[in-house]
Amino acid sequence: MTPANGSPRYRTDKVRVAIIGVGNCASSFVQGVQYYRDADPGAQVPGLMHVDLGGYHVRDIEFSAAFDV
Repeated sequence: MTPANGSPRYRTDKVRVAIIGVGNCASSFVQGVQYYRDADPGAQVPGLMHVDLGGYHVRDIEFSAAFDV
C-alpha cells in the first residue's frame, strides 16, 4: 500500500487500537489477534476474513489502550 505522498509503507508501521469496554468481546478480539498473528496471507484461514487487508497483516495490530466504565 502506498500513502498519498507516494512513499511505500514501511514494514514497521502498526495499526494502533484502543478498546473501549473491556469485556468478553474485547477479550476474544485480543485473543484472536494473538492467535492469527502468524497466519499465512495467501492461505484461506477459517474464522478470519482477511489476513492481509490494505497492506496490513494481523501482526501489525498493536493494542495501545483499553478503557472500561
